[in-house]
Amino acid sequence: MRFRATVESTGRTTTGIAVPADVMTALGGSRRPPVRVTLGEHSYRTTVGTMGGRSLISVSAAVRQAAAVGAGDEVDVEVVLDDTPRELPVPDDLAALMDAETRTFYDGLSFSRRQRFVLPIEQARTEETRRRRVEKAVAALRDRRNEP
Repeated sequence: MRFRATVESTGRTTTGIAVPADVMTALGGSRRPPVRVTLGEHSYRTTVGTMGGRSLISVSAAVRQAAAVGAGDEVDVEVVLDDTPRELPVPDDLAALMDAETRTFYDGLSFSRRQRFVLPIEQARTEETRRRRVEKAVAALRDRRNEP
């Protein structure tokens, strides 16, 4: 589905694109469908969210840079339902410290919750920071917390 929209400022540094009701209906009627969005030549995966009763596609700073768009820009948007599984490889050092119960709990988390464990580990600049983040993640998983 294609539509034209304005990239709206939704906060101090956040932006989004309002999704028309007919597009939401065509996406299957779910309030938060997983989608693949294309802005110009740049495509990315996300989930439609709601804010103030409106359906919005988030446009992160990284996406704005890659798509060369900003708040206030009118853009052509292509959106399709994205039903392919979202995979997130578990870093080897994290996996090595997980027991069977911890791994089962981790595997049961949503993709976005798993990202909250993995991305800080992958973004660590030093080995010491990475080690601390792995230990913090494992402790949270053992305590059955949804985030480190």
